[in-house]
Amino acid sequence: MRPGITIKHATLPARRSEFVRCDILGMIALVPPSRWPPNASRGDFLELLLDEPSHLGAHPARYMFSTATRQAVGSFFENGGERCHLFGLCVAEMNDLAGAQAVAGLLSSLLQHLRTTEEISILVAPDTAFTPIIHPPGARILCQAEPFWEALLAHCREMGNRFFIMDSPWGLHGQALVGWVRSFREREPATRSFGAIYYPWLQQRDLLFPPSGTMAGVFARVEKQHEPFGVVWPPANVELRGITHTHVDLAWDEVGSLAEQAINPLVIQPGRGVMVWGARTLSRERSWRYINSRRISSMIAEQLRRDNEWAVFEPNDARLWKVLERDVGVRLEEFWRAGLLTSETRHGDYEIKCDSEVNPPAEREAGRMNVQVRIRPVGTTEHITIDLRLGESPT
Repeated sequence: MRPGITIKHATLPARRSEFVRCDILGMIALVPPSRWPPNASRGDFLELLLDEPSHLGAHPARYMFSTATRQAVGSFFENGGERCHLFGLCVAEMNDLAGAQAVAGLLSSLLQHLRTTEEISILVAPDTAFTPIIHPPGARILCQAEPFWEALLAHCREMGNRFFIMDSPWGLHGQALVGWVRSFREREPATRSFGAIYYPWLQQRDLLFPPSGTMAGVFARVEKQHEPFGVVWPPANVELRGITHTHVDLAWDEVGSLAEQAINPLVIQPGRGVMVWGARTLSRERSWRYINSRRISSMIAEQLRRDNEWAVFEPNDARLWKVLERDVGVRLEEFWRAGLLTSETRHGDYEIKCDSEVNPPAEREAGRMNVQVRIRPVGTTEHITIDLRLGESPT
């Protein structure tokens, strides 16, 4: 060895990105015309990046946001959150949320912006929980905000690494709530693993508010308490900070039946306070029943995508396929060692395929590179396939 020269043997590829964070919140607030900023139009939005609750209180645009939104921001930070992208969305009237076409136009600019803001992993929209409930005799219950929620769930599925925390609609309780959730779960089943719903609403003394902002803070707290892979832990059996009581005091027999219907209960426990007593997604698929299973898979898929973006500009040939198989394998072994994958032996429960079969000539000519990854996250009994697609069709 020459003086002044150090030889270092690296065991991991140098192309790897930093670990994906799963604790950063995107909160969507509805802003009525009376609080629009000058020259604003329907569908315009304002973004505030908040790293502590005082940032909102000191911001000149704070007047735009409802009491529920301000309370949700404060509860997010109090419960362990560290960063929040707060979006004030200009809404002309509540009917803007009532139809799929109206919602598509309303959310067009915001969703396009969210597609370019990679760090957001959790979405909430507490203002939408106040929208009216329609309960015609003999017909199913409808909530005016359903198309809005459908759009956000579809966006989470499109992005792959986002999760929507929903609030139970105001005024729905008991069998009416169970019936509405059952109906909502049956529609668009492909998106339902990307969301969860919590009940009942929360109170801080006399102030009543939906729980999604608080729960986003709990997600973040659990994530940070168990770094670097906190998503493996379900956000349950955790106390809610700053909450004096729930709007409805659930009996224990109600808690179990609600959880079975994918409604995550928030319960009062003597000596412990208000606790989260469920960690289920809205999905009916067994593989996606639990929030941590969904978020583990989402985090792994996003990590692999970011790790391997460099490959988009490389020759799409057998040499590159072998490199990608090796790099993805190194990352998956790291996840297995950290306990994110179910297996007692290395490679026991994950497979990687990157060859001419998953990259036929048509895909290569379209400028795409495909890697198929098969994993079994902790908490599931079935294997899950992640189709990692790098690159886009030329335009």
